[in-house]
This record gives sequence, C-alpha cells and structure tokens, in this order.
Amino acid sequence: MANTNTDLTEEDAADLQFPKDDDLSTSKMSSFSKDNFVETSDTSYCANCVSELVSPYILCEKCNVNICCTCFSNGAEFLMHRNDHDYRVLSTKFILFENSDWTAEEELILLNSIATYGNWNLVAQELPNRNVSDIKDHYDYFYLQRNGSNLLPEIKESEAAVFPQIIVPYRFRLTDSDDPPRYSSNTVGYESLAGYNPARSEFENDYDKNAEDILSNMEVIDEDDPQYEVLTNLQCSLIESYNRRLRERQRWKDVISQHGLLLLRKTMSWLHRYDLTLTRSVYEKLMRFMQFCEPTKFEMLMEGLHRVGELKLQISRLIQLRKKGITTLAEGKLYLRLNQIHEENKKSLKIFRSNTQFSWRNNKNANILLPKFSNRRSTFAPIEIVGMPGYERLTEKERDLCRTIRLVPITYLELKGVLVSEYKKMGDVKLQTARRLLKIDVNKTRKLYDFLIQEGYIVKPK
Repeated sequence: MANTNTDLTEEDAADLQFPKDDDLSTSKMSSFSKDNFVETSDTSYCANCVSELVSPYILCEKCNVNICCTCFSNGAEFLMHRNDHDYRVLSTKFILFENSDWTAEEELILLNSIATYGNWNLVAQELPNRNVSDIKDHYDYFYLQRNGSNLLPEIKESEAAVFPQIIVPYRFRLTDSDDPPRYSSNTVGYESLAGYNPARSEFENDYDKNAEDILSNMEVIDEDDPQYEVLTNLQCSLIESYNRRLRERQRWKDVISQHGLLLLRKTMSWLHRYDLTLTRSVYEKLMRFMQFCEPTKFEMLMEGLHRVGELKLQISRLIQLRKKGITTLAEGKLYLRLNQIHEENKKSLKIFRSNTQFSWRNNKNANILLPKFSNRRSTFAPIEIVGMPGYERLTEKERDLCRTIRLVPITYLELKGVLVSEYKKMGDVKLQTARRLLKIDVNKTRKLYDFLIQEGYIVKPK
C-alpha cells in the first residue's frame, strides 16, 4: 500500500484498518541487513527508537525495517529510511490458521508459554479464554500434526512411538533354573536333591532307565546276508525308538530344571516374597495354575501381580498423606522424615521415663506433688498399618482398632472370620472361647472381642 499521507497523528495511525497479506512471510519480516537499523537487529524492537514493538506496528516496504506507531506518526527518518516510503501496517489481531478461531497473538502466547513453562496448567493461565483441553487439542492438531502449515518442522516419529513395546515391570531371570550347589554326601542339601548329581546333570535313577535295553542285543549285520536291507531298516527303527525315549528323558530333566524343582528354597519358601502384596490365601490359589503354563510365564504372572500389589500399597500411602494435607512428593518426604524423628524422640523419651532415677513412683514426695494415676498402663503402642495387606478391606473403625492393638489387617480379618464362624455355629461366643480359638495376647483378644460385640459382628451369651 502506497503512503499517501505522512502527517498522521499517533491516534490516526492506531485507528487504521490493518490489511492482511498472506504472502508476507516471517523470513521477510525478520531478515534485513545491518545497514537498515540503528542499534539493534531484533525485529521485536523499533529500528529508530529501539523501543519494544506493540501491535500494531509499521513495516517499511523499501527498507524492510519495523517502526513503532509513535515514530511513524512523527514522520521519523533515519539512515536510508524516508517517511514517504511505501509501508504496511502489521497486527497480530487476525486469524493465523484456517478452520481456527485463534488469533496470531494467541498463537505467539501459546508457543512462548510452552517454551517457558512446559506445563499445560501454567500455559492455560496465560490464555484465560482457553481451557487446558482446548489448548492441548489445538497444539496437537495445528503444530504436532502440521495441519496449520507445511512450513512447520516435521517431527520424526521414533520406533517406540510407532511400535509401542509392552511395559514389563521387571527384567525376568529364572535363577533357580541353574544347576543347584554341589552338596557333600550325607547332608540335608544332598538328600533334598533326590539323587540328582549336579556335576553330571543327571539322576542316579533316570527316567525310563531301561531305555538302553532296546539296543543291548543289537549285532553287526553281514552285507552278504540276503536279509541285509530288511535287518538294517529294523535296526534303524530301533535306534529311532531309542532316540525318542532319550528325548523324552531329556524333556523330563528340562521340566525339573526349569521349574526349579531341584532347589529346596525354590519349592518351599519362594512364595513368601508375596506375603505383603498378594497375601498367602491368594498365591496358594494361584499355585493351581502352575501346571497350565510354562514356569517362566507363571513367574511373570506372579511378578506382575506382585507389582500391582506394590503400586496399591504406594497409592494407599499417598492417599493417607493427601488426607493430612500433603500434596507434593517433597512435602511427603519431609513429613516422613519428621515423623521418623518424632518416633525416635518418643522412643528416647520412653527410655528416659523408664529410668528409675527419674521415676516419680520411686519418689516418696511424689504423692504430694503429683496427682494419683491408675497403675494400669496401656500395653500397646499404635503402629502404622497403611499399605499393609488387607488394609483397603477395613472400615475406619477397624483401622483404628488395628492401629491401637497392633494387629496386621490381614491377621485381623482372619481372627474376625474365626469368631464370626463360631458365632454362626453356636449362636454366641464366650470370651473364654475366643481366647481358646484365637491364641493371641489376652489383652488383644479382649479388645477384639469387645469391638466385635459393639459392632454387632458377634453376640456374647446372656
């Protein structure tokens, strides 16, 4: 657009109707030689007064420099620029992409905010008229998918993005499939191997130990024998049969080795790893499925469920921290550290009070200075049961009870089940019967018994 009036006031320049030019590229707006500006090469500043440009501003078509509205309205001239040069009025108050209601100004705020914060919630604060969901969808559609312009840089997709891999919570290695230690004879470990010799990787009594008998009577056949071909085929069939029996024997060895059946630790105590996550009642039921899948897959199943249990415990702990008003991991770590210090101080204070030198009970004048207290002391110090097996199955009252009498939730549920079963069988439960059935500390039994009666789970005899 040609300049027809160079004596515009600042107000007149601000009220101009600003045309848009689709052919005006970013490179043309921002690239000019050092001879065309005064003090700065940054296109976000006025080439004359070096003040930060605010939309709208002027672009000199001939000099290719940006000029603020104040300098333009005053008819400023500098270097090769003259106030009668052709110009364009630039503004960010226009829609940048088709099929979008976002202005160029909003697009700039979006990109600058993403580069500055890297957080969608903070970006949304810079765009009060847009919510987080709209911002994400807009950025994904127009920028990441390049629907806004083909000039946008193309993001190379990684192999992991195109072909997502299955997330495995651990790197599995069946260590118990290795050969067991070579125990000395006449030891418990040697007897537990049931005659297996680790040095030779075989048993004293192999599976199908008579397989070699099939070849015991085999003799060399004379080539001049008229039945040579028939006898040779017969011997080959016997050898093939022997090889099949050897393969079956090896398969049995592989099964024993892969399932870790040669190690007492594997067969007796490996499931204790899941006591706190799966609980004993669950993994004993899962043991039935061992015969239907390979050992490695079964252990992958168990480890996956174990990882789920660990995550549930962690979530339970986070929920408890959230109830205390803790909302960040840093606050949670600080709380746990301070809580540990608090518990240590309580323990030290308890030891200090148990010292006879400082005990008021041994002071003859204590009755004058201090009021009388009951000789009965609380025998239980509360424990933290958050995340323990069975915690999510308890009510708030049951959780308080378990903390007070120091009972693991899963143990409480088992003891509760015993007394409830006795109540359904007999119609009532005596305290002596509860002590006989539960076989735990008598004080814990009494508190548990009273609680179940109070909550209506059982009824005591009238």
